[in-house]
Amino acid sequence: MSGGAMNAERLLQVYEQISEAPDAIAQLRRFVLDLAVRGKLVEQDAADEPASELISRLSAGKEQLVLTKVIKKPRVLGNDDELVRPYDIPVSWQWCRLDSVGAIVGGGTPSAADSSNFETPGSGVPWLTPADLGGHAHSYISRGARDLSEKGLSSSSATLMPTGAVLFTSRAPIGYVAIAENPISTNQGFKSVVPFLSDCSRYIALTLKALATEIDAKASGTTFKEVSGKIVAGIPFPLPPLAEQHRIVAKVDELMALCDRLEEARKTREELRDKLTAASLARLTAPETTAQAEPTKVGTGFASGSATSQYVSGKVGTGFPSDTAHTEDDFPAHARFALEALPSLTTRPDQIKTLRQTILNLAVRGKLVEQDPAAEPASALLEKIAQTKSEEIRSGKRKIDRPLGEFKLADMPTIQPCGWAFDFLQNVIDVRDGTHDTPAASEEANAIPLVTSKDFKAGEIDFQNAKRISLADHIEISKRSAVDVGDILFSMIGGNIGNQVMVNDPRPFSIKNVALFKYYDTASTLPRFIKIYMEDLANRLQNEASGGAQPFVSLGALRKLPIGLPPLAEQHRIVAKVDALMALCDRLEAALTTADTTRTRLLEALLHEALESTNDSLEAAE
Repeated sequence: MSGGAMNAERLLQVYEQISEAPDAIAQLRRFVLDLAVRGKLVEQDAADEPASELISRLSAGKEQLVLTKVIKKPRVLGNDDELVRPYDIPVSWQWCRLDSVGAIVGGGTPSAADSSNFETPGSGVPWLTPADLGGHAHSYISRGARDLSEKGLSSSSATLMPTGAVLFTSRAPIGYVAIAENPISTNQGFKSVVPFLSDCSRYIALTLKALATEIDAKASGTTFKEVSGKIVAGIPFPLPPLAEQHRIVAKVDELMALCDRLEEARKTREELRDKLTAASLARLTAPETTAQAEPTKVGTGFASGSATSQYVSGKVGTGFPSDTAHTEDDFPAHARFALEALPSLTTRPDQIKTLRQTILNLAVRGKLVEQDPAAEPASALLEKIAQTKSEEIRSGKRKIDRPLGEFKLADMPTIQPCGWAFDFLQNVIDVRDGTHDTPAASEEANAIPLVTSKDFKAGEIDFQNAKRISLADHIEISKRSAVDVGDILFSMIGGNIGNQVMVNDPRPFSIKNVALFKYYDTASTLPRFIKIYMEDLANRLQNEASGGAQPFVSLGALRKLPIGLPPLAEQHRIVAKVDALMALCDRLEAALTTADTTRTRLLEALLHEALESTNDSLEAAE
């Protein structure tokens, strides 16, 4: 007996060192299978019948299956002399071709136009497609979503295989594996193995799982990859003694069950982290239940004495309602707890998205920077904006807006940030939209880009791939929606509602199915603050969009959105603070990505070390 077998204790020792790696469990499962097919998972026993003798029994089993017409006589596609042995295996094992241990069987599909080729599921001949194995978590399978009739089976190249056949998908995708729980057939997306000895089914199945990546690498095809029966038949197969096959299967079952438990524990841990993060950040965005004459000053940080603490501090007001109320006095404690806990709760780059959204939410609710009671109130800014609009109407530069109705201040926060003013968005900025028509494409030299939200790429406009229209069409569209540098374009239709860009390119272009936010007076409304406001609203607008398959947010709905406008100096402070915090999020995200890469490399190194260690133990014992 050798002393190099992998057991649960050793597997846990490996896992403890790499548990935070992004795909630790998946890698661990592959590691177990890799050990299994290399003879490094269980001990070898000198008393076992060697694989060289098992080969003779497999050959006899093949002849019996042919004689009893369970399988057709397999074609000779090659011999063991052509094998390239990819790694060393124990002396009691033997390399052979896959078609030396089982017949390679394809499948087929009868004409779908003839409904008599199929039966109600459960009443005909069980028949599988690769889709039936997608997400199938069990080792065995009894049938798929459809059954064949006897006519459908006989009129196609589908073959009824016996119980114990190892089903292997050879395309779309390659590498799904299951064992037939009863006689079964498949479509042409399989190259299955009917074992010449039924006792070998489980070992053949786990070996195909272990070799799936290597088999996939041998596939050909452009529309979709497929591996041929000839390639599958010639796969080098590491054959252990039959008794050792049974020990390997039992050990793999034991260790895969352990992996299942580790995966469930990891899932539970991640769910708990997500809940704690969500609950902590939710406390920051909850409404206050009591008012205070003066805003409260807080100082918070991601960690005591950390470099991040400089970014999160200041006096706070209040904001829009949320799900859980708290008093204004609670906010500083909630902020400190949430932000100090984030490093230990945030372990994945995707979790930074929630933090970014919270920063935006705090910004537009007056909770991110200090309010200055001495600053000119935002109500004065609204008066300047209204005066600018009136002057433009008198001069004929703009038409009178449609009535928006009465703005109900009572619907706004009970406790309002000091100096802020609340109104409809249309009374703060000019909300327009582009054309909803489809101008003809133009190949003229002076053709103009027609930008839609599909051309928004990473916060910029992709002019290169935008449709071109004639100058005349551009001029007509621009009468209602001329775009200037600094304007904000906001997607208002389709699955990407809320995507937005700030225009920074002076070239002329038109817009389609996109909202355009222009400014009555940039001295009163800082463009970057408006963009922060719209970024915060993007998720809610996506959820509230109407239109079914093609959701949209109407121009009228955008114009009637409520907005809290801070004093101008505070707008500048909010923008600066958001920029600083978003830069911090970028660094956190980069750090987590780097940490994931490091963990993955550590995982690979540890598994390689464990593999070599097991190999050394086996060699020493031989």
